[in-house]
This record gives sequence, C-alpha cells and structure tokens, in this order.
Amino acid sequence: MSGATVTLDDVQDAAARIKGVVHRTPVLRSRTLDTLVGAEVHLKCENFQRAGAFKFRGAYHAMSRLAPEQLARGVAAFSSGNHAQAVALAARELGSSAVILMPEDAPRSKRDATEGYGAEIVTYDRYTGDRAALGARLATERGLALIPPYDHPHVIAGQGTAALELIEDTGPLDALLTPVGGGGLMAGSAVAATALVPGIRMIGVEPETGDDTRRSLAAGERVRVPVPRTIADGQALPEPGELTFPINRRLLDSVVLVGDDEIRAAMRLAFERLKIVTEPSGATALAALLAGAVDPLPRRVGAVVSGGNIGLDRFLELMA
Repeated sequence: MSGATVTLDDVQDAAARIKGVVHRTPVLRSRTLDTLVGAEVHLKCENFQRAGAFKFRGAYHAMSRLAPEQLARGVAAFSSGNHAQAVALAARELGSSAVILMPEDAPRSKRDATEGYGAEIVTYDRYTGDRAALGARLATERGLALIPPYDHPHVIAGQGTAALELIEDTGPLDALLTPVGGGGLMAGSAVAATALVPGIRMIGVEPETGDDTRRSLAAGERVRVPVPRTIADGQALPEPGELTFPINRRLLDSVVLVGDDEIRAAMRLAFERLKIVTEPSGATALAALLAGAVDPLPRRVGAVVSGGNIGLDRFLELMA
C-alpha cells in the first residue's frame, strides 16, 4: 500500500489480518424481496458484525498495524456512533485504550455501547464544530494515534473486505449498492469488486438531504453541503473524504438518493419480512432497491446492510 492508493492486494491482505477476529457476516436471500425488487438480491448483513456495523473491519485492521508502543499510549477517533463503537472494541481487543469524540446528539444506544466497550467520550456540536480538527487536536494533546472513520488507507482496505466476502460467497454480481457517508465502505468495496468482477456497476446510496458525494461526482471535485438533517445519522456528513473521493470518482458508476420515508419503509420490511434489524443508514441500499431508484435494474444485485445499531425506543419512534 502506497500513500492513498488501495489495491485488491491490500484488501486481501486486510482480510487475512482480521480473520478470526472480525465476523464473516452472512449473505441473506429472500424470494419475497426478489419479487418486490424485480431482481435477484444478495444482502451482505453487516448488522451482524461485531460492534453492530461494518466499521469494525477498518478500525481493527488499522489499529492492528500500530506499533506496540502506540497501542500502549492509546488511540483517538471521531464518530457519530458506529466507528466509535468499532474503535472502542478494537482497542479492547488489542489491549489499548480509546478516547472518542462524539456529537452531542449521537443516538443514546450508540453512546452507551461505546462506553460499554471501555472508551472515554468527549462531545461536540456537530452543526457548529469541525470534528476532524477537534479530533486531531484531541489526539495531539494526549499523544494518541488518530484512527479516522474513513480517510485512512488501512481503514479503506479493511472496509473493502465486506465486498470481498460477498463476491466470494455469491460469485459475480451485475451491481453492488453500498451506503455512502464519508466513502470508506464504498471506496474499499469498489476497489475489491471492480477488480474481481470487471464491468460490475458500483452504485452509491445517499440520503436526499445529504447528497455531497453525488454533487461532488458531478462537479469533479469535493463539494461541501450543510450538515444534513436526516434519520440516517451515519451518513449525516457535509463532504466526501479527501482520500476516499478520488477512489470513488474513478470507480463509482452513479449515486442514487433516498428519502427518510423510503428508509423507514426499508427498515420496516427488513424487520417484518426479512427478520433483521437495521439502523437507518444501514437500510439505505435496501431502500434504493425497494424504491426503484436503480434504473436500469440489473439481474443479480448485491446490497450492503451496513449496520444495525439502533435502540428499541428509537426504532419504535421511527416506525410510529
């Protein structure tokens, strides 16, 4: 791995490094879903991943490469929830400690889980504070290694192992849908999928109030939008990542948008018919398929259910 370049070899190396620690999550099929969508759908269920989301892949991979002296000093991260939990759990697994910068309005269930893994939490206002700058300052002041949620080659390679497993389990797919926030999951997945299946369509999914990646792809450069207000809190980011965007600009075919009501409908169907619980961000790829946002619709489609970290009260509130 050189600089910001991530290759299939890097993803495969990450897969070997995290084997036995990170779960190889199941691929779910449903005739009901196929009928509703009009295609053969393969759901990569990262809601069954340790810490409840795909983020554990990249966090553990990046931290496993730190020197023992740095692990002894500890790590820092900034996150709305899933990366926070992943870093906290990875630190515990590796005998390290973690300090996490989280927005004040992060879901209570995610904050509780992060503290439950042993991390210290520092809060900030996501609508006025620059989390990257605050996180970097926190890490510097305390002598901690900063583990960013997506802008790191080892994090990107780790996230790409989800797509690597999916294609190993399903064989070639015509398209792969992945939620896009900062772009780490999509970048790693695109690197792996396009190398393994030439011609596969890589389709990103964003909440319609936070289409920074779609706008950035159209402009050919990173575009910043106001921090979106959406139930998909894991995708409530103002701009694509500095390292992830060049990869996604090169490998993505398109980005489609879904509204909060479409996300709710996907969460409900996943619960009632597929018997799985997803958080809003985790359901956006499924929502895009159910809403008919992908046109033309390929025959064999993969979709990443990126996470399931949602408390019962919040789930019931969204379903009401």
